[in-house]
Amino acid sequence: MKAVIVSGPGADKMALQEFQDPTIGSPKQILIRTHAAGINPVDHKARDAGGFFPDAVPFVLGCDGAGVVEAIGAEVDRFKVGDEVYFMNGGCGGDDQGTYAELSVLDQDYVALKPKSLSMIEASTVPLVWMTAWESLVDRCHLKSGQSVLVHAGAGGVGYIAIQIAKHLGATVFTTISSDEKAEFAKSIGADFCINYKTSNVAEEVLRLTDGLGVDVVFDTVGEDIIGKSIPATKVYGHLVTLEEIQCTPEEIGLLKLRNLSLSYELMLTPMFLKMHDARKTQTEMLENAASLIDSGKIKIKLSKSFGIEEVHEAHQLIKEGHAQGKIALKIR
Repeated sequence: MKAVIVSGPGADKMALQEFQDPTIGSPKQILIRTHAAGINPVDHKARDAGGFFPDAVPFVLGCDGAGVVEAIGAEVDRFKVGDEVYFMNGGCGGDDQGTYAELSVLDQDYVALKPKSLSMIEASTVPLVWMTAWESLVDRCHLKSGQSVLVHAGAGGVGYIAIQIAKHLGATVFTTISSDEKAEFAKSIGADFCINYKTSNVAEEVLRLTDGLGVDVVFDTVGEDIIGKSIPATKVYGHLVTLEEIQCTPEEIGLLKLRNLSLSYELMLTPMFLKMHDARKTQTEMLENAASLIDSGKIKIKLSKSFGIEEVHEAHQLIKEGHAQGKIALKIR
């Protein structure tokens, strides 16, 4: 099969080449003919690091995929040949093969029927960002109706899904953007208040809009000093969750303690990295829920741009620049 292989650290060690076909190795596995693979920032991070595990290379890149079931193990009872599915698997080295490939094999419990209303390439952009946003807002911060949330980078891949999940849950949504165009997009998917972080002090603007109270939840998809700057805009007894490494001053940590705030990290890859089967099954249930919400029109999927698999370097450059609204993906078939 053709696959995008990482043979060492750096973009020059990533190439489209022939790789061994995966085969069903246990009775509950399925073989999927992959049609498309979603692209996420973790992809170029894994590429640049040469994988996240000792002796990771060579490995197939990519975490998100969508395709058609081509063969099933003897004990598979959730799928049949011909089913259209989507999934998250691998892409970081280790035992799990990534999705930038023509074929994938994985346990049936880690796969869901794709949303019927989406094309393959649209569906391939959903799994990682959906799981990340859902775990952050629901599992970590217990966001519920009547509360408020500040989503940083609301036009980005995780952010635009987080806005829609928060609105589905009945929350008031504040988000940061960098242009009028991105503000228009964020409002079109449910953001109540858009704050341009280039021209406004975000914390001061949130406090102004909330009569000095702040928001119940802050969701940081950016890292660095964003959490520290968001602490004053978080309600007493509120929650902050981040996807990235953070930088906080001693004064900000002091305010975090004084306001009795909780701070969580979110890494939806943990169940895969730590071989937590039941946790991965729970993530599959999230994908089943996502499909229902998408097919009912409650969640909109934004495919900003697609590339052929042979254009993987151009695709990675675009996502590293961080300018795309929504998601980008690779067309494999």
